[in-house]
Amino acid sequence: MKLSHLGKSLPLSIALFSVVDVFASGLDTPTGKVIVTVSGAISHTNDGDSAQFDRDMLLALGVSDLRTETPWSEGINLYQGPLLSDLLNAVGANGNTLKVTALNDYSALVPTEDASKYKVLLAMDVNGKAMSVREKGPLFLLYPFSEMPELNNEVIHNRSVWQIKAIIVQ
Repeated sequence: MKLSHLGKSLPLSIALFSVVDVFASGLDTPTGKVIVTVSGAISHTNDGDSAQFDRDMLLALGVSDLRTETPWSEGINLYQGPLLSDLLNAVGANGNTLKVTALNDYSALVPTEDASKYKVLLAMDVNGKAMSVREKGPLFLLYPFSEMPELNNEVIHNRSVWQIKAIIVQ
């Protein structure tokens, strides 16, 4: 099979290698304030051995909605942000555990399987407004508590890190 590129016919293997090579060469560089740094067992980086993301880069991963109650807020709120699984895919994560660390250095170990199993959200906005540090932002690891009441337990509460600054893939 051959692909056409600039009027020339290329073997599919060369065309695919070129696409993979471009993606594997790294992520875009943040132009705004870095919100989160991902490091550890990752294959796509933009700052040495780590991947830094600003708000626009996180939004570019795709925005999902999560309407849920949490133990830390009143009523049902609309949270928006990228899925954790999309961030892990973007950095080429290859590990079983995430060490998620907050601005105050609190950290929790989160199984990577939680990302897809529960569609964990990296909430950036609540009710249409960017989350400030005071409101558990700028990044809050949020599980779908209302959709899956069985997640409303101490283990998952401890994994629900807010004010995230770093994620290490282990």
